[in-house]
Amino acid sequence: MALHIVANRPDPALLTLPWAAPLEDWTDEHVVPLPRGLSRHVVRIVRLGTRTYAVKETVEAIAFREYRLLRDLQRLGLPAVVPQGVVTGRVDTGGEDLPSALLTEHLRFSLPYRSLFAHGMTSESLPSLVDAIVVLLVRLHLAGFYWGDVSLSNVLFRRNAGGFAAYLVDAETGELRSTLSDGMREYDVTVATENIFAELLDLRASDSLDDAVGPHEIIELLADRYHALWDELTGVEEFGAHEMWRVEQRIARLNDLGFDVDELDIITDIGGDTVRIQPKAVELGHHRRELQSLTGLNVEDGQARRLLNDLAAYTAYWDLGREDRAVVAHRWLTEIYEPITAMVPPHARGKLEAAEVFHEVLVHRWYLSERAGHEVPIQDAARDYVDTVLTHRPDEVQALAEGPVD
Repeated sequence: MALHIVANRPDPALLTLPWAAPLEDWTDEHVVPLPRGLSRHVVRIVRLGTRTYAVKETVEAIAFREYRLLRDLQRLGLPAVVPQGVVTGRVDTGGEDLPSALLTEHLRFSLPYRSLFAHGMTSESLPSLVDAIVVLLVRLHLAGFYWGDVSLSNVLFRRNAGGFAAYLVDAETGELRSTLSDGMREYDVTVATENIFAELLDLRASDSLDDAVGPHEIIELLADRYHALWDELTGVEEFGAHEMWRVEQRIARLNDLGFDVDELDIITDIGGDTVRIQPKAVELGHHRRELQSLTGLNVEDGQARRLLNDLAAYTAYWDLGREDRAVVAHRWLTEIYEPITAMVPPHARGKLEAAEVFHEVLVHRWYLSERAGHEVPIQDAARDYVDTVLTHRPDEVQALAEGPVD
């Protein structure tokens, strides 16, 4: 059988990979030492020129199904790894058939949850990890995507202004519908709590998680926060016609959560005395889109919110409130953000994304100012942060792999 590659952005270098060998036999000539999560399949990460791919062995029909699902999620703008192609027709040197392979683009500056704990993450950060999973699950459900296998192992995490943003990695059991029933949503939540409970117990058994952390409390937190966010984003709200200000208040609450309201259903009763509102279409990225329109920066939403707050502080400090906001944003970008992020030496630029470095500099500045009893200039704080904090962080782009994954 001839080797067959279906790819949405064909890379001729893919033909140079040793497709006649099982993935588990691929050597360091092709495999790069990047962290991988646990998987029921054999997975390897390879670099070809400037591009890095995750390669997963699986059954041909499943590979094509997942490839198409991931493409659908990409078109919907949902946080998931980007599919690159499917390789079929693999045979070894003895003529025996080998599994098909699904290729996805490696997500830069992302880590599986085990690597986060291996890099010093503490139990105090678990609620942030839970929030990231919750936001991801709610966004997928709003789009009509049933996951079927929610777990920490099927997610990659990127740092997001001290918290995390979660990206779906494995869509093998997923299903995209026009809408999801409450039963399907609740089943996903149940699967999430069961799987994550087991993963937390596994972390504890390997001494990666503090014994003081109760897995029961964490999964209860996950379910509670999922339902709270879902209700805030989709719930019906009724009030008197004289309280129309509550429409703007509801939109402001959703904006504060990072969501934009694309469509709002407003119904009044026959007498016009009661108003009923319900968001019909919401999308995460309120702060991200605002920052990008002002500065061109494309960052995670939590990072965007942090940067917008600093832009607001800069505007107030220089009394620029009457100036055009885009002009002020450009001045802040060239006078503050770019000089600060440029202070990171070349050898340390694989440790954190620039926006996360800027966030950490702001946090570091606050601690230095508290200690000094006066406000420390941001340039001084940045130099101290690079010298005393950043240089000691692990390099998250070139982090060591966790070992073979089967």
